Amino acid sequence: MNEIQYIPAAEALKCVTPGNRVFIHGSAATPVCLVEALQARHHELYNVELVSITTLGDVNFDRPEHRKSFFFNSLFVSAATRKVVNSDDGDYVPVFLSQIPQLFRENILPIDVALIQVSPPDAHGYCSLGTSVDIARAAVDMATYVVAQVNPLMPRTHGESFLHISKINAMVWQSAELPEINYEAETNAVTEKIGYHVASLVENGATLQLGIGSIPDQVLKNLTTHQHLGIHTEMFSDGIIPLIQRGIIDNSCKKVNVGRSVTAFITGTRKLYDYVNDNPGIRVMDISYVNDTSVIRQNPKVTAINSAIEIDLTGQVCSDSIGTFQFSGIGGQMDFIRGASLSTGGKPIIALPSQTNKGISRIVPFLKEGAGVVTTRGHVHWVVTEYGIINLFGKNLKQRAQALIGLAHPDHRENLERAYFNRFEHA
Repeated sequence: MNEIQYIPAAEALKCVTPGNRVFIHGSAATPVCLVEALQARHHELYNVELVSITTLGDVNFDRPEHRKSFFFNSLFVSAATRKVVNSDDGDYVPVFLSQIPQLFRENILPIDVALIQVSPPDAHGYCSLGTSVDIARAAVDMATYVVAQVNPLMPRTHGESFLHISKINAMVWQSAELPEINYEAETNAVTEKIGYHVASLVENGATLQLGIGSIPDQVLKNLTTHQHLGIHTEMFSDGIIPLIQRGIIDNSCKKVNVGRSVTAFITGTRKLYDYVNDNPGIRVMDISYVNDTSVIRQNPKVTAINSAIEIDLTGQVCSDSIGTFQFSGIGGQMDFIRGASLSTGGKPIIALPSQTNKGISRIVPFLKEGAGVVTTRGHVHWVVTEYGIINLFGKNLKQRAQALIGLAHPDHRENLERAYFNRFEHA
């Protein structure tokens, strides 16, 4: 193998020209030094479209001096992009996470330049996409030009993450700690109760999908007496490690990828990144595979745990916007809600606190004007708050409303009862 040539980030980013569409690797793999080098060229660029899902790390996409140069077309909104996406200089593409690779592979959103972060090449010249294969696999495969931030602190993961240096046009060496998220810090009495309730629905031999946040982490803490659990999830976090180490998660009952945990991206602490490094028991795969309903449903007792911003009295779930304000995205919620409902013994679960930190009810008569319905009332089954568990599957509108009122915070039940009467009983 010829000696690898690393170049400065500023030189590598000269490949970007006005009118390009630039993909940015996401989550813990966000290539911060490449993003900064691109932004430093803002005075030379215009009409450059940036596409990405969640971005982490010390990046700012909302600087006024960048407004004329970059347009952020988000595929999943996160804290770093929320302001610009909800401005004239950004927007959001409603799309299932499982279908984002299709946008790239079918040239619906052709990628001119892909900015990625990878592990150093091995003896055979293969780098790894590390913590995030998800939509990056398709972006790299389809991009005209690939720039890689090569980071010795990026774990080398197994699955579909490997990328030969011959596929990379420019390489920038940058040793930098990956961004970390500790969901333990977000724990409170409410999430602890919700985690306990959700865990009671998990059966031995179940295959778990865990969404983002403190609730899934709390669920995992309540599974210490379970047996033969499996993992097929879009996100892999720290809370899974103790259950694997204790043999509670052994993936022995799965029908697909038996004996191995499957995920699309990994986000957590340094302990997690070290744990997944060169670990053949964990497969990090393309999101079009991980979130494919036809793959998900093959595993038994798929228990999909997701959250929401609000849910109306008929069961419509909004999990991506606050009214017209785009807060996150459709993501993979529907992929797994549907996949779990079609799995033998599966349980699709929406788990949420009964009210916000400001005391506003999350169970509402009607979704806010402009809110997006991510999970329809035809798809929703189990709903959990700190006040209990209900299953809406097979229930009519009146039964659903009554059941959901029982899950609401006591401070809001009278108003919800009034809304129920006005809707269903006034005649």
